[in-house]
Amino acid sequence: MSTHVRHETLSLSESLRAEAERLGLDFLAEILEVETERHPGNIDALAELGHTYTRQGRVDRGLAIDRELVRAVPTNPTVHYNLACSLALLGTKDEALDVLERAVELGYCDPQFMLQDDDLAALRGESRFQALVRRLEAVRARRT
Repeated sequence: MSTHVRHETLSLSESLRAEAERLGLDFLAEILEVETERHPGNIDALAELGHTYTRQGRVDRGLAIDRELVRAVPTNPTVHYNLACSLALLGTKDEALDVLERAVELGYCDPQFMLQDDDLAALRGESRFQALVRRLEAVRARRT
C-alpha cells in the first residue's frame, strides 16, 4: 500500500509575515539580552544582539553595542565594519567612513559586499567610499 502525503505551501499575507518576523526578532533580542547579561564576555552573542537591534530598527542600540564591540576586540575588522554600517544608517557619514577605512586597515577586503550592503547605501556617493572600493579592488586584482 502506497501512502502519499500532500504538502501544501502555507501562504502568508505580507502583514502577517512582517508580524511573524517582528515577533521572532523580539524573541531573539530577549534571549540575547539575557545571555549577554549573564555572560558579558560572550562576544558572539553581543554581536548578534547588535545585529538584531539593527534589524528591528533600533539602530541607536545597535550602534552602542557596535562601539562596545570595538572596545572589546579593537583589532577585529568585522566589528569595525559593523560599526561603520550603524554610523552610516544614522547618517554620520564622516565617522562611518573613518571607521570603514579602519576596518580595511585591519584586514576587511570585500569591495563587492560593500557595494551591495544596504547599510552603506548612504556612503556610496561619497568620494572616500569610492576610493576605498577602488583600493580594495586593486588589492584583489593583484592577488589573482
